[in-house]
Amino acid sequence: MTLLQQIQSLAAAHAPACIDIRRHLHAHPELSYQEYNTSRFVQEKLTELGIPYQILATTGIVACIEGNNPDSRIVALRGDMDALPIEEANDIPYKSLNPGVMHACGHDVHTTVLLGAATLLQAIKTQFNGTVKLIFQPGEERNPGGASYMIKEGVLDNPRPQGIIALHVHPGLEVGKLSFRKGRVMASADEIYITIRSKGGHAAAPHLTADTILIASQLIVSLQQIISRNNNPTSPSVLSFCSFQGGHTTNVIPSEVKLMGTFRAMDETWRFKAHELITKQAIGLVEAMGASIDLKIDVGYPTVDNDPAFTELAWQKANEYMGTDNVEETELRMGAEDFGYYTQVIPGCFFRLGVRNEALGIVHNVHTPLFNIDERAIETGIGMMAWLGATVLAE
Repeated sequence: MTLLQQIQSLAAAHAPACIDIRRHLHAHPELSYQEYNTSRFVQEKLTELGIPYQILATTGIVACIEGNNPDSRIVALRGDMDALPIEEANDIPYKSLNPGVMHACGHDVHTTVLLGAATLLQAIKTQFNGTVKLIFQPGEERNPGGASYMIKEGVLDNPRPQGIIALHVHPGLEVGKLSFRKGRVMASADEIYITIRSKGGHAAAPHLTADTILIASQLIVSLQQIISRNNNPTSPSVLSFCSFQGGHTTNVIPSEVKLMGTFRAMDETWRFKAHELITKQAIGLVEAMGASIDLKIDVGYPTVDNDPAFTELAWQKANEYMGTDNVEETELRMGAEDFGYYTQVIPGCFFRLGVRNEALGIVHNVHTPLFNIDERAIETGIGMMAWLGATVLAE
């Protein structure tokens, strides 16, 4: 039996137990930087497997599986562990038991896949060369990103990986398929917080104050124009305001209005130029209309850049494992991922795991209350990650 066949066989054998792990994690989600029980659960599983580990960034975990000639090649595999502040609407036996918290982005799957891959790699460690570094990461969903903390605390040191791989569930891709993309694959993400203030006043006498509601409305439209008229239209960029808070009744102009939004870009130079334009326009417009402004742009995740050569190697290995008909090119996405921090330091490959099944009604997007997966994706994920961990860069 070849190594590929052995991994496929082990993946099939361990899939039911991994599905149980996924359901446990799904039922017990924890928010970013609060993954205490999740971290303990992962630690217990690694201990059962006989894999030594270290704790980083409070709830993060790093572990190594050494094959033959441990220093000959070092590859890292990463899975994130945190959930989102969403009330789950799925009617399933493993529905979230934590009110208002849900694994709506598939991080329960990512953690499960990494644990499953660890199980397989530990079983075959005498059959591959090098070291596989396992990174269980907290806080992917919240600035500044758990990846930044893990890197600061040395997750990419001692030993330093030659490349890092991660997957993400893809509700638009059929179960049983994977997708890859070389080069830039995801956008940067920055958070915008604006507070507009005036003395407030009676709705019937707007001339005696500055109308914060009107000013905020004008500002949103103005900033959209600033971005669309200054950005190169061939380079994707998105500005979205998602929260407008101000006022409590029909006849009082509020003294304060708060806006919150996100800015996404595929070009790092344009990204920071846009910050300057947003700041200049916001201050100028608000003050010209008679109010004051507090503005904060919280710089978030960088773009995710898949190293072309490293990703090509991983893509080729995926073709060997899955068959070329089941491996596609993934689309450019304006979503963001703190995996981008890793790709700034070492070669990275971030690919997609298909979880969609229209016949079962599994069609809902991530970050929604009805998101779920076809759990057959678990077998694909654990096998693929183990295969990449054992073979990529081995030639």
